[in-house]
Amino acid sequence: MPHADSLILTLVGGFVLAFVFGMLANRLKLSPLVGYLVAGVLVGPHTAGFVADTELAPQLAEIGVILLMFGVGLHFSPADLMKVRKVAVPGAIFQILAATVLGWGLGRLLGMGDLEAALMGFALSVASTVVLLRALEERKQVKGEIGSVAVGWLIVEDLVIVIALVLLPLLIVQPGETLSGPELAKSIAWTLGKVAVFVGAMLFIGPRVLPWVLVKIAHTRSRELFTLGVLAIALGIAWVAYAMFHSFALGAFLAGLVLNSSPLGHNAAERSLPLRDAFAVLFFVSVGMLFDPMILVEKPLTVLGILGIVILGKALAALAITFAFKLDRATSLTIAASLAQIGEFSFILAALGVSLGALTSQTHDLILAAALLSISLNPFVFKLTDRLGGRPKSGSPGARALAVETAAEAKKPNPATA
Repeated sequence: MPHADSLILTLVGGFVLAFVFGMLANRLKLSPLVGYLVAGVLVGPHTAGFVADTELAPQLAEIGVILLMFGVGLHFSPADLMKVRKVAVPGAIFQILAATVLGWGLGRLLGMGDLEAALMGFALSVASTVVLLRALEERKQVKGEIGSVAVGWLIVEDLVIVIALVLLPLLIVQPGETLSGPELAKSIAWTLGKVAVFVGAMLFIGPRVLPWVLVKIAHTRSRELFTLGVLAIALGIAWVAYAMFHSFALGAFLAGLVLNSSPLGHNAAERSLPLRDAFAVLFFVSVGMLFDPMILVEKPLTVLGILGIVILGKALAALAITFAFKLDRATSLTIAASLAQIGEFSFILAALGVSLGALTSQTHDLILAAALLSISLNPFVFKLTDRLGGRPKSGSPGARALAVETAAEAKKPNPATA
């Protein structure tokens, strides 16, 4: 592909095919994410026909990661998390540990080393917040007790992943390198110290400076300047975090978190949403480009084993902890169904593992295959939980919350007829 037009062709091919297959997935009652991933497979090097720029696409995907994490921060509510912390914090940690151990066990059976097997299990432990929110929105359960617990649970998982993205490069020794215990401890302590300083500065200075900057920009009454200002803050802080400890994710998350607490946080979220959506699509397309579909033919039983961990292992772990906390059946089953998939953070972890030499490309493909299948099957998992009692019973708190939200949605004007 000529260098002069590689960016344009990559964007055109990615967006057009993502739209076509996203629409097709939507018509089939599947998540549009499935369509985006399939579009990436079709423009990737493992299939015939047009091949997008495989060097440029990951850079566009990195912008998608930054904006995804920025969006997570914009929608993160410490107050909401505190309300469900007694269930969400121990539940998320237990479920991550359970999935990691199951993945490690399967990896060892497949002949992987301890590090690769454990990292594969860790990647399988993280559910997709995007898939969860869309499923809860379709069921009108976002604002009820069930939605609060499920979203809080995934927020804890997201926080764990943000920390892991910072620490993994330190814990995984590159080939040819050796680190003694004291050297490793010193390196971790130094990085954590920089992270603490950065987080402290963001949480102390950010709420005093960034809202003031947004207000000044808002006074210009220019929509494009306000949008550019929001993106400049997100990308700029993410770059500072990357320069300090090689993590775009933490900087973008903190930028969103600080703006979320400002008076203009809602406007910032609205202005950045179109670009966040667009680059999120490119992120999923670029992930699909890295996937070799032949893994489904060459290792079908292995794929099924990994898929079993994602759908059954994680769901059973969630049921165990929710029943231990004596949550009702509807809440327990909904949380279990919500976690029976993996998505964007699994992709990020898998890509990081490959770049660090801890994961092989084949293991990376196995994780992507499990993600593609679990996202596709997630609507059917929810339907199964409904049959088992996943919908709130009439008169229960969950049912009343569902009724209130349904009534509120019904009062909203339909944009299609407006």
